[in-house]
Amino acid sequence: MVVQMNIKADKILSIFLWLVAIHSFLVGIGLIVLPSSAFEFLGFDPTFDRFFSTQGGVFHIAMSVGYAMAGYDKIKYEQLIVFTIVVKFIATIFLIAYFVFISSHWMIILSGISDLLMGVIVMYLFKTLIKESYFDRGSR
Repeated sequence: MVVQMNIKADKILSIFLWLVAIHSFLVGIGLIVLPSSAFEFLGFDPTFDRFFSTQGGVFHIAMSVGYAMAGYDKIKYEQLIVFTIVVKFIATIFLIAYFVFISSHWMIILSGISDLLMGVIVMYLFKTLIKESYFDRGSR
């Protein structure tokens, strides 16, 4: 029975990491190519330097590569799963703090909540696999 749970959590984590990678990639593309009017629609000021949204877009695309690598081979890239969890919680703290102290745009808090949910789900699935001895810790 434990083996069936292991396979199920294993597959769910892979799929979820791929979904996180796709999400991050699409956010990155959006930050790079969306016109200024789209940012205005989301509640941001109409005058801002495109450099920072483009930089953020490239960052999201780069992070999506790490999430995809973790989803592709969880054993080989186990530390990228841990990194994914850390990144999602740091993003959550940053976005909530930014929302509370600097700018109360709904898109910022929505992003913080979604990063929190992604981090919690990845952490839960990762802990499930560790508990089920999915990762061979004896050969390290």
